[in-house]
Amino acid sequence: MIEKVTLQLSGNGKFQLENGAGCDMLNPKALMLYAAAQCSGKTALMIMQKERITPKRFEISYSGELSAEEVQSESVYRSIHVVYNVECGSEDDQAKVSRAIDLTHEKYCGIVRMLRMIAPVSHEIAVVSTEPVKA
Repeated sequence: MIEKVTLQLSGNGKFQLENGAGCDMLNPKALMLYAAAQCSGKTALMIMQKERITPKRFEISYSGELSAEEVQSESVYRSIHVVYNVECGSEDDQAKVSRAIDLTHEKYCGIVRMLRMIAPVSHEIAVVSTEPVKA
């Protein structure tokens, strides 16, 4: 079974569940993914702020493959996959955003590092800019 949690950066600078629901609607396995998404999102934002970058849109999805067909107390994650989707203002910011996310995922997010101790954690990054390409 696949558990999935998607967070989006809101106008107030906080990450919220995609569907607007509260985390009290999540089961304990999904709460782990929620916590990881919050941690990696906040960490990436902190690094971006140091680079003076404010993303226009930022979405993080954590998916975890469980060892059972249904969520059970004894089921564990076999693998976890993270997708980072970011929209920034300029092409110049794209490389900085990608680097911030790589640093977050590989080095600075403690929850991602902990999750790696129980299952492989892969990731992909999609960064787009809204500024027209310079000729």
